Amino acid sequence: MKDIAEIRADFPILKRKVYGKPLVYFDNGATTQKPQCVIDTVDEVYKSYNGNIHRGVHFLSDMSSEAYEGAREKVRSFLNADKREEVVFTSGTTGSINGIAFSFGERYIKPGDEIILSRLEHHANIVPWQMMCERKGAVLRVIPINDKGEIILEEYHKLLSNKTRLVSVTQASNALGTVLPLKEVIDAAHSVNVPVLIDGAQGIQHGIVDVKAMDSDFYVFSGHKIYGPNGIGVLYGKEKWLSELPPFQGGGDMVDKVTFEKTTYNELPFKFEAGTMNYPAAIGLSSALDYVLKIGREDIASREKELLKYATGRLSAIKDLKIFGASDRKISTISFHIKDIHQYDIGMILDKMGIAVRTGTHCAQPVMDYYGIDGTVRASLCFYNTIEEIGLLAEGIEKVKSMFA
Repeated sequence: MKDIAEIRADFPILKRKVYGKPLVYFDNGATTQKPQCVIDTVDEVYKSYNGNIHRGVHFLSDMSSEAYEGAREKVRSFLNADKREEVVFTSGTTGSINGIAFSFGERYIKPGDEIILSRLEHHANIVPWQMMCERKGAVLRVIPINDKGEIILEEYHKLLSNKTRLVSVTQASNALGTVLPLKEVIDAAHSVNVPVLIDGAQGIQHGIVDVKAMDSDFYVFSGHKIYGPNGIGVLYGKEKWLSELPPFQGGGDMVDKVTFEKTTYNELPFKFEAGTMNYPAAIGLSSALDYVLKIGREDIASREKELLKYATGRLSAIKDLKIFGASDRKISTISFHIKDIHQYDIGMILDKMGIAVRTGTHCAQPVMDYYGIDGTVRASLCFYNTIEEIGLLAEGIEKVKSMFA
């Protein structure tokens, strides 16, 4: 792995100051910062070969189309998917889940059918399924969690039944950092012929994702979570499912033949890519994946594990600070409370020290309801963060405490 100083030099924003203080960025769970190579790639698209993809016969369109399809192949390889046709570009994780919830519901769901989620889900993996259930008369079933923030597998097995049509769970909790036991979840579902969707928004950037080894039927993630541009996401689906599902949007490029009497649809993956896709962002995502591979996914995971261990120990030593999410399997995310101090006050004061953290429910209100709280402070770390920055966070928390003493 490159020296940490060299890595940080790759990210221009890490050089800036906030309120006269060096930026300490601990909100990577919300969005990651971008290396210069990604910024340059997107800039180059607009400066040198911006042309709408797939439709034109001119030079710029050919260049854009080639780079866009090259990005699809890069994602396929990164995920270890079998075929490029199994990789669909979307607007992000939320767009991907909404699309599958609509299409799967239209094709397969009837009144009384059941969808299984976990209590750890982000709202983006709850609300689309609720909307689908309301539309189709289906029912949501929820895997409960324990005090450590882990799903209770025994209860999950009890929920699986002949009414279950799909299981949709997160790879890692954005609120607590808990990594779910996906092999057990997927194997159990497949044993009763139920497909599984994995929300990889919080997993894609923290380690190796192999959809073939995982055997997930669907896997979704957002480019901005893995050092790529905003506004681009990926929906991976096994060819079997994508071939059977109807499109969730209509428009240009997703069609084969259009008449007022009947429309036939394009082949995979274009059937699910209606209109002008965000091709500059897709090309930028390809650059981000190249960057991650250059740093080394194993090295990234190892460094983040070290940062999590140090940060957990350092923050746990602070009096009246409580960490939520104590699973042995976590991504580098720490969610905490300080006794008698509201999380928004903590976040606002830390911000004045140049320290960016997340505060609130983190779009995971059912998790907060389980613990009987109205939110937490969340510090989400990634490989470009440092031990020194964790020290600044600890010192900042102590200062916040002294102000409220």
